Amino acid sequence: MSITTIEPTRAAKAGAAAVQSRSPGRLAWSRFVRDRKTLFGAAVVVVYVVLAAIAPVLVSSHALDPYTLHQDLIDPQGLPKGGVFGGISLAHPMGIEPGIGRDVMSRVWYGLTFSLLIATSAAVLAVVLGVVLGIVAGMAGGWTDTLIGRLVDLVLSFPQTLMLLALSGTIVAFLTDNLHVPAGDTSHAVYVIIVLAVFGWPSVARVVRGQVLSIREREFIDAARLLGASRARLWFREVLPNLWAPILVQFTLILPAYVSAEAALSYLGISIVPPTPTLGNILKDSIQYASGDFLYFFTPAFLLVLVVVSFNLLGDGLRDALDPKANR
Repeated sequence: MSITTIEPTRAAKAGAAAVQSRSPGRLAWSRFVRDRKTLFGAAVVVVYVVLAAIAPVLVSSHALDPYTLHQDLIDPQGLPKGGVFGGISLAHPMGIEPGIGRDVMSRVWYGLTFSLLIATSAAVLAVVLGVVLGIVAGMAGGWTDTLIGRLVDLVLSFPQTLMLLALSGTIVAFLTDNLHVPAGDTSHAVYVIIVLAVFGWPSVARVVRGQVLSIREREFIDAARLLGASRARLWFREVLPNLWAPILVQFTLILPAYVSAEAALSYLGISIVPPTPTLGNILKDSIQYASGDFLYFFTPAFLLVLVVVSFNLLGDGLRDALDPKANR
């Protein structure tokens, strides 16, 4: 009895060669690049960060001039000469500021830097606090978990806006007099960063704690305990590296919320005040000219909306790419 050997066809060979295992990182990247909305958000975020980073260099080299007044370009009614176009010219591509005549493009561009600096600092501080307390609560359990849980409930129960208004003067004075924080814009910025972080960490802690409750039951945690790993090593060398995906997603979702929060605080007169520009105080000043110079009102409002929406699209896309089962 003869045995006939059947050679695999070329198609079968090609199919076998095409089937290759891919790492979780490559799978997440493939899901990420297939989402056009996420790619759009990521592109806008990259442009925003680059513009914010180079703005101080351009201001120091006088390529941007957010402070010089151009009274000769203002008409007797206080509006830019040029009607509805807000004084747009080659020298002032976005027009000039009503009333005093500062260059709108320079102020908006430079304002991106301060808005991003405040929002990023507050988001980093909130994420660090939330991650540490979330890991401690999830791993320690018992009365430690209960205490941190009640602390989360306590922070969430405070009326944030009223606390900001009531304590702004007291805390700014404390930062200036006791901690020697420079008065003016620096002390106001530090105050906003601290308050946003204090009220922002509970949501991060809850997400991290939920992830830790699952991770602590895995075999590598039991193995680390049997090998005599200390609590610090167990929490921050074994558990923390497995939390980078939810931490990254939380950061990209908190950051745009803080950008819009800074704008709201500027409207209430708590954040950085003019002449130092932020998107918030530019938008606050532009409201009174919404009918007379709509372009001046539209420019910071549109950029603020674009930045916040883009960060949210990026955060949602990262969540879907890193945790595809979350929406099932």
